[in-house]
Amino acid sequence: MGSFSNRVIHSDKRVYLVLGIIGIIVSLCFAFLIKELGLAGGAIPLALMIGIPVLYGVIAYPRFGIIILIISAFLLMWVYKFGWVEFPLGTLMDGLQALLIIGFLIKQKYHSNWRIFRNPISYMILIWISYNLLEFFNPWAESRLAWVYTIRSVAAIMLMYFIFTYSITSVKFIRTIIIVWLSLCVFAALYAIRQEYWGLFPFEQRIVDADPLLQSLLFIDGHLRKFSIFADPVSFSYNMVVASALCLALVWGPTSVFKKIVLLLMAALFLTTMFYAGTRAAYVLLPSALIFFAILNLNRKILIYAGIAAVVITFFVFVPTSNPTLYRFQSAFRPSADASYNVRQINQKRMQPYIRSHPFGGGLGATGAWGVRFAPYSFLAQFPPDSGYMRVAAELGWIGLILLCTLIFIVLKTGIENFFEIKDPELKAYCLAMLLIVFIFHFGNFPQEAFVQYPSNVLFYLSIALINVTRRLDIEKQKKLAPPPIITVP
Repeated sequence: MGSFSNRVIHSDKRVYLVLGIIGIIVSLCFAFLIKELGLAGGAIPLALMIGIPVLYGVIAYPRFGIIILIISAFLLMWVYKFGWVEFPLGTLMDGLQALLIIGFLIKQKYHSNWRIFRNPISYMILIWISYNLLEFFNPWAESRLAWVYTIRSVAAIMLMYFIFTYSITSVKFIRTIIIVWLSLCVFAALYAIRQEYWGLFPFEQRIVDADPLLQSLLFIDGHLRKFSIFADPVSFSYNMVVASALCLALVWGPTSVFKKIVLLLMAALFLTTMFYAGTRAAYVLLPSALIFFAILNLNRKILIYAGIAAVVITFFVFVPTSNPTLYRFQSAFRPSADASYNVRQINQKRMQPYIRSHPFGGGLGATGAWGVRFAPYSFLAQFPPDSGYMRVAAELGWIGLILLCTLIFIVLKTGIENFFEIKDPELKAYCLAMLLIVFIFHFGNFPQEAFVQYPSNVLFYLSIALINVTRRLDIEKQKKLAPPPIITVP
C-alpha cells in the first residue's frame, strides 16, 4: 500500500513538473511576442487558444454556432467602434457563416434530411439567391467588383435560413434563442439610456467628431440621435420595435403572470429608448404590427385593447406640443408635412424611368457606399437608397423587386396558415411573434433599409426559419400525443 502511494505521489509530481515547464514555455512565448510585436503579438496565441475551440464548436455543434452568430451580429458594430482593430469585422461574420454552412453540409452527409426544405419559402429563397448570383452577368452593371463585395453579404446571410431550419429542432432551443435575443436588446436599451443621459463614450465621440456628414445625420435641432450598440439610429430603433413586438406576442402566449409583467416592462423599456433614436419610420411600425395582430386574433378582449391603444396613439398624434421628440413622433403620421419624406418622394420619382427601362437593374452594389467606391460617376452612385425596396428596384430591376415582394408574400401567407394550424399554445405564440417581426421588417423596408445591417439581417432570416420550424415541431408533438391506432382482430 505504501509503495502504491509513493508511486502516485511521484506520478503527480511528474505531471506538475511537466505542466510547470509548459507554463514557463508559454509565458516566455508570450513575452517574446509582446517584445517583438507589441500588445498585438501577445494577442496572437491568446486568439489561437480561444479561436480553435470556437471554430470546432461552431462546426461540430451548430446550436452553439447559432448563438455565437446572434451575439456577434448584435455586438459587431459596437466592438468595431472601439477602434482596437483595423481588420474588417464583417469578414469575421462571413467566416462564421461559412463555418456554419460547412458544419451543415457535414451533418447532412451523415444525417441527411433535405425533406424539411420542401416548402414554398425554401424554394423562393433559392430563386432569390440564384437571381442575385446571376446579377454578375448584368449587362447594365457599371462594376463587377461592387457585385463581389455585395454578394457575400446577400447570399451568405440568406443561406442562414437553411442552417436555422435544420439546426433548430426543439422548443427548448427556441426558448434559449429568445432569451439571448431579449437579453442583448435589454443591454442595447440600457446602453442607449446611458448615451441619452450621460453622453457618448470617448471612443464614440471621436467617431462623431471626425465625420461632418455623420454629424449632420445624427443631430436634429441640436439633439443627438442615439444609436446604442448598433451601426446607426435606424437599425437601433427598428430592433427596439421588433423586440417590443416579440415581448407582446409572448405575453399573449401561455406564460406565468410574473413573466408577463417582466415582458411588459421590457416592451416599455424598448419603446421608450426607441424614441431616443429619433427615427420617424420606427414610430408607425408598432401600431401597424398591432393592427396586424388584432386582425389575426379577432376577439372581444383584443378589440378592446386595440381600441384603447388607438385612442392613446390618436391623442399623442394630435395633441398640441412644443416637445421636439413628440413633434417628431407626430410628423411620422403626417408624412406630407415632413420635408425629408418629400425629398425621398422626389428621388423616387426621378428613379422611376430608370427602373422601367432596366428590368434587371444597374447591378448589385451599384448604389450606396459600394457604388460610390467602384463606380463614382455612374447614375446610380448618385442615388441615395433611402428605401430598401427602392434599392432593390434600382440594383436588381423591377424583376428583382417582384421576386422580393413574392418572397415576403409567401412568408407572410405561410406564417398566417401555420399560426392557425399550430395546436400547441407555446409554439403558436412563437409563430405569431416571428410573423409580427417579419411584418415589421417588411413594412419598415419601404421608408428605410430594414434588414441590411447586422443584426437585423440575421434576425429577419431567423424569424422566417422559425415560422416553419414551429409548425414542424407542432406536427411532431401532435403525432406523439395522438392515441395509438386501434387494431381490430377479425
